[in-house]
Amino acid sequence: MIAINNLSYLIGDRPLYENASLHIKPNDKIGLIGLNGKGKSTLLHLIIGNYQPTSGEITKSKECTIGFLNQDLLSYQSDESILTVAMQAFSRANELQQKIDSVLKKMETDYEEHLVDKLTKAQDEYEALGGYSLQSEAEAILEGIGFKTADLQRPLKEFSGGWRMRVMLAKLLLQKPSLLMLDEPTNHLDLPSIQWIENYLRTYEGAIIVVSHDREFLDNVITSTVEVARQSLTQYSGNYSFYLKEKTLREEIQKNAFENQQQHIKQTERFVERFRSKATKARQVQSRVKALEKIDLIEDVVDENMTMNFKFGFKQKSGRYIIELNDISKSYGDLEILKNTSATIERGDKIALIGANGKGKSTMLRIIAGTEPIEGERKEGFNVLTAFYAQHQLESLNLQNEILQELQQAGSNKTEGELRGILGCFLFQNDEVFKKIKVLSGGEKSRVALSKTLLSEANFLMMDEPTNHLDFLSVNILTQALQQYEGTFVIVSHDRHFVSQIANKIWYIEDSEIKEYPGTFEEYLYWQAQREKQQVSQTQKPKEQQNKKLKQNKPRDNQQEQELKKLKKELNTIENQIEIQESKVTTIEVEMGKAEVFSVPEVLAEKNQAHQELKKNLEGLNNQWEQLAEQIDALEN
Repeated sequence: MIAINNLSYLIGDRPLYENASLHIKPNDKIGLIGLNGKGKSTLLHLIIGNYQPTSGEITKSKECTIGFLNQDLLSYQSDESILTVAMQAFSRANELQQKIDSVLKKMETDYEEHLVDKLTKAQDEYEALGGYSLQSEAEAILEGIGFKTADLQRPLKEFSGGWRMRVMLAKLLLQKPSLLMLDEPTNHLDLPSIQWIENYLRTYEGAIIVVSHDREFLDNVITSTVEVARQSLTQYSGNYSFYLKEKTLREEIQKNAFENQQQHIKQTERFVERFRSKATKARQVQSRVKALEKIDLIEDVVDENMTMNFKFGFKQKSGRYIIELNDISKSYGDLEILKNTSATIERGDKIALIGANGKGKSTMLRIIAGTEPIEGERKEGFNVLTAFYAQHQLESLNLQNEILQELQQAGSNKTEGELRGILGCFLFQNDEVFKKIKVLSGGEKSRVALSKTLLSEANFLMMDEPTNHLDFLSVNILTQALQQYEGTFVIVSHDRHFVSQIANKIWYIEDSEIKEYPGTFEEYLYWQAQREKQQVSQTQKPKEQQNKKLKQNKPRDNQQEQELKKLKKELNTIENQIEIQESKVTTIEVEMGKAEVFSVPEVLAEKNQAHQELKKNLEGLNNQWEQLAEQIDALEN
């Protein structure tokens, strides 16, 4: 579908890519990963044609259509409703709808045969495009990614940048391009929306390239990982967790090969140095010198898994209670966020505040910080020193300052060496500390702001989506910093892996109350799943009892009995076919896990295609089973 061959791209005299190659095939689900600034977003712009390669080529098949979600779309505004904007995806259907409306208006006063013919053709094509169900499809996707039904007719311009980005994502999904390119799609989504998108993308019929630093999201969506590093593109035939294991194995092999080669080079150099002046060894010396010149050098492995070498402390220890909230209420007009709810934060609490957007998580953080007007009582404990990190604080960085200068003005009285150590933890090395804030990327500014927050020596931290715009390495550094932090914190985050690593309590807002789960995120997920099962069971039980009574009192005639018998026979046949198909799927999945398969891209691609076809067939059989089961249920009840 798309072939990238020997791609080179320079920014000034700095090569971002050098002879890089990658082939994108139909139905590929690719995760594009790498450190910030290495060229992930640039590659997407090169593929779509916004940038031109310095050398090499990018070729696309004629039928290839591309949809690109990028951060530039945050600025898009419109007076039209979000439903109308999303439905712009159906350009041909919209044209036909206008044509149909125009013809119908003419036919009110002029009922000529050529108009009837024109209307019939337009309606046939409109129906073939699924025109009568397009609005419901658009509504389903918009509501799936977090919009309420009442929001669909509101103008796009009324929404914040993050919500506008969701509308543009919905529009792309409705267009169904053969290649969908998503640059950090989860940055502006809450957990329920992320899970909805994961389910959608897993079954998406086209190819996907996604840039993301959400580990769980990548594991749940992609089937192939492409690493951007050392001006090249390296492909791994598995999701992010597979990539981590495979990369470790490859680096171990490369490290051994490098060390063996270095040992060989040193032995050869010693031989040359020892016998250089001896005429009897001249030919051998010359031969080995030439061999050294021709040797294809193996690169050493660069360890990108930095660990913290600095401990973030605080000036003074707080009292037992950090914040007490008593009978708190908060509303925005008719929108009730909290009502007569209470909560307490104690010293040592590591709280993750989670839930859907619009439930009041950011408002809750401001209430805890004391910057949001409320009804009720907020009490701050003894010796509490607070630091607050949020995305809008990036705007408070002095753009004219150098990075080191920005930290020096934070008032921590640390030496330049100590500040350099902190910046080193957040990947600002050597002369990079003298970069001006104004030239930094969004991710780099986030790292500076995080450095300032952790430098504050506060014993109570509040953070709103701190992992947004950070790469995997930076998230790892922040995770380590918070794991060894001895103070208290409350963090809002949709990054499930991050939350699972740092939280010992989970807060969520439900029924206008602050609810607490006293355990880790993984324990909370298990508890929540059990809770939902119980709720479903309690809802279904009265219905089942009612249906049972109706079934006992409802006689069936002979024709219904015959139809029921026929349907059950068909259902039994389908069940046997499903069992056979599931067995085939299991067999091929086992084969795909074997080293002799996943280590050979061509064989793996063949198996993967067969696997996709089997899954598609299985899905069709399951759909048939459900339809038959519904018909049987209707006849029996």
